[in-house]
Amino acid sequence: MPAGSGGDAAAAVWRQVKSPVVVPLLWLSVALCLAMSVMLLAEKAYMVAVVLSTRLYRWEPIGDGDGDDDVEAGGGGRSEAYPMVLVQIPMYNEREVYQVSIGAACGLSWPADRIIVQVLDDSTDPVTKELVRGECERWASKGVDVRYEVRDSRRGYKAGALREGMKRDYARGCDVVAIFDADFQPEPGFLRRAVPFLIHNPELALVQARWTFVNADECLMTRMQEMSLDYHFTVEQEVGSSIHAFFGFNGTAGVWRISALNEAGGWKDRTTVEDMDLAVRASLKGWKFVFLGDLMVKNELPSTLKAYRYQQHRWSCGPANLFRKMLMEIVRNKKVTLWKKIHVIYNFFLVRKIIAHIVTFVFYCIVIPATVLVPEVEIPRWGSVYIPTIITLLNAVGTPRSFHLIVFWVLFENVMSLHRTKATFIGLLEAGRVNEWVVTEKLGDALRMKLPGKGSKKLRMRIGDRLHVLELGVAAYLFFCGCYDVAFGNNHYYIFLFLQSIAFFVVGVGYIGTFVPLS
Repeated sequence: MPAGSGGDAAAAVWRQVKSPVVVPLLWLSVALCLAMSVMLLAEKAYMVAVVLSTRLYRWEPIGDGDGDDDVEAGGGGRSEAYPMVLVQIPMYNEREVYQVSIGAACGLSWPADRIIVQVLDDSTDPVTKELVRGECERWASKGVDVRYEVRDSRRGYKAGALREGMKRDYARGCDVVAIFDADFQPEPGFLRRAVPFLIHNPELALVQARWTFVNADECLMTRMQEMSLDYHFTVEQEVGSSIHAFFGFNGTAGVWRISALNEAGGWKDRTTVEDMDLAVRASLKGWKFVFLGDLMVKNELPSTLKAYRYQQHRWSCGPANLFRKMLMEIVRNKKVTLWKKIHVIYNFFLVRKIIAHIVTFVFYCIVIPATVLVPEVEIPRWGSVYIPTIITLLNAVGTPRSFHLIVFWVLFENVMSLHRTKATFIGLLEAGRVNEWVVTEKLGDALRMKLPGKGSKKLRMRIGDRLHVLELGVAAYLFFCGCYDVAFGNNHYYIFLFLQSIAFFVVGVGYIGTFVPLS
């Protein structure tokens, strides 16, 4: 075969399929992505407008209480006036953080005879189990009612542990349950701030607190997470609480009315977002929720790329799978208004949990680069520049201190959208890893002090933990499109394409986040 004939043949095939196949498909993809971008822009603009209105008109959460007086109303200061509180702490091999979480729960300001701290330990490491058991016994010796609970298997993971904990006889006598993951550290006054809302509002099922992060400044990856989560709390949760009295329970740092939890069907393990599942079911029973943006609970962000990827898979796959399972149940429900159904189906699930992931990856990382190779397809400037810019600026309102990092945030979010999009389709199709539940790894202060860069031994990592083939493949595709744009294009996409390619490459080789040395 003559030299160059293979390339000539490929070019001939490309010319034959380009006009009748590639161009129409790419035009269709552009149209769909532009439509989804407009939907996402409208949703974000609406939410920011609501938040600004609440600030301007100073709307208060329903049933605002005021500490001890509200708890004790009519009780003459007797401890019997306080609701019986169960505090649940689900754990799984939490060796680095178990002490701070148990200590914070046992330090909650509440009458000693009206609170039970329940540690649900699913640990498989015998050393960790003994440490957790010993910590519970230490607090019990101080007069705190701490119950250490284990079970025979991890069936149902976190949902299974919480469900088993609610079956205990002493739990059945409680009125409300506060839930904290193992890395959460509530302040002593948490219950006195949150519980009054439930006391004075019989239609209220859930009080959700905001998260604040003890390690936000640890590395660039944690700063990026802080920006995304701050937007979630200051905008998404605030809007859901103010307008619809509904939002997705975050699985921790919240207080539930136990009667509402039971009426909704209790904890179910059919998806990896048991917290969101419970919230949607409770909402369909007519219960309302309130978010307290000024009630903050410290916790730890995942600072290793491996832990963050597992978390994002769960957070993206679970909602999509729950949407598949509950769509018709929501549509047929007769206890909530049509407006609330539309909010749950369209705003909460479709736009935020599905479209937001898909359009970010498909449009910015696949379709826009492809138009460089197919100049017959042009994207209007309002779709390729103006809408993305406005969406980015609206997302930045939650964390003003990190505004100077907004370019890094955009590149990082686009990279992670690959992982989220894959997880979303797994959830929608109920394929492969749909029910994979991996506990997010926490480092804790003790281990973080020993990490490389602080005089410790040289870092060693398994090569398999560092390389991510999909990210490297997208990096190569973007780099090729960038080079093609430099050589033959005229729209200057290459600036974005090269930057995005570098971001995918950096994540593809695992050079982001905190590195943990092999033991």
